[in-house]
Amino acid sequence: MKLTLRVWRQKNADADGAMSTYEVDGISPDMSFLEMLDTLNEELILKGEDPVAFDHDCREGICGACSLVINGDAHGPERTTTCQLHMRSFRDGDTIDVEPWRAAAFPVVKDLVVDRSAFDRIIQAGGYITAPTGAAPEAHATPVPKPDADFAFEHAECIGCGACVAACPNGSAMLFTSSKVNHLNVLPQGAPERETRVLDMVAQMDEEGFGGCTLAGECATACPKGIPLMSITGMNKEWLRATRKAGKR
Repeated sequence: MKLTLRVWRQKNADADGAMSTYEVDGISPDMSFLEMLDTLNEELILKGEDPVAFDHDCREGICGACSLVINGDAHGPERTTTCQLHMRSFRDGDTIDVEPWRAAAFPVVKDLVVDRSAFDRIIQAGGYITAPTGAAPEAHATPVPKPDADFAFEHAECIGCGACVAACPNGSAMLFTSSKVNHLNVLPQGAPERETRVLDMVAQMDEEGFGGCTLAGECATACPKGIPLMSITGMNKEWLRATRKAGKR
């Protein structure tokens, strides 16, 4: 396959960026999108040019590091992570636009790399349990109803990639935050911080500068792990419950 790539290049956070055009040839349909970018970078290095910086780690759709907007879609045309997107999703001769996540809370570091530490600070605000557990407890020591376990696992699948923010027209992090709140709040181990967790994490999310949620639904459509839109509704209920309870104290 021969492709034309239009890639966002930006030297650093303070520099102005622009799209640069490159031609790549000999691309196998079985390559992943990141392997295609590796091929481009090899060619740039051989020419003595600066390679394109992009985030990646496990390349197995697990870590959430890869974060590209491809032809206007977070992670590209398939519902998967960028590292699991293969070049057979494109045609020979295609022109492909490659950009970083676009959100005020995700400033560009260089080229296609953005700073997603805002997510870390949301987690630090309440995405944990403080009960001392010691050694691993016996598996059946704390019974959890099957529907609650399934609900928790569904939300725990979030890998924190940020596709929800990149896809949202408002740059909202509600789907990410709700997945982290819901998967702990439904479990007995998360009960002690149930109220403070949702209040603190939502407050930190707002402080980070993410946009407000208007339930456009683009976040759930782009999520490679299928976190449902109803997750946001669940967190809103938790927030209202916690707010009312705090007002009675």
